[in-house]
Amino acid sequence: QVQLVESGGGLVQPGGSLRLSCAASGKIFRIGAMGWHRQGSGKQRELVATITSSGSTNYADSADSVKGRFTISRDNAKNTVYLQMNSLKPEDTAVYYCNADLRASGSYDYHNYWGQGTQVTVSS
Repeated sequence: QVQLVESGGGLVQPGGSLRLSCAASGKIFRIGAMGWHRQGSGKQRELVATITSSGSTNYADSADSVKGRFTISRDNAKNTVYLQMNSLKPEDTAVYYCNADLRASGSYDYHNYWGQGTQVTVSS
């Protein structure tokens, strides 16, 4: 069964760093664009960053000062996307969700999938 599984979340102090990972598993033929979203308590989910299959990246303007602190990358051989988060702030606290366009083996088109989310808490 095709799925996305996030890992790497946890508790970190302000100014600290975390690296989130999201691995696609199952009978996958091809992976398209991948990305990260986050949802803080009482807030709507927002886009953080995306990366295409060729490595083109985009960082959302709506995210609080994400660009310059966060870096999205991917390892196509491992079917994995990463989010390196540096200089973390309390306002970065949220559940982070992985998203990807996946084409399953035997399928003729891509479908969009979401991971279950991983909690990131930035607190002193």
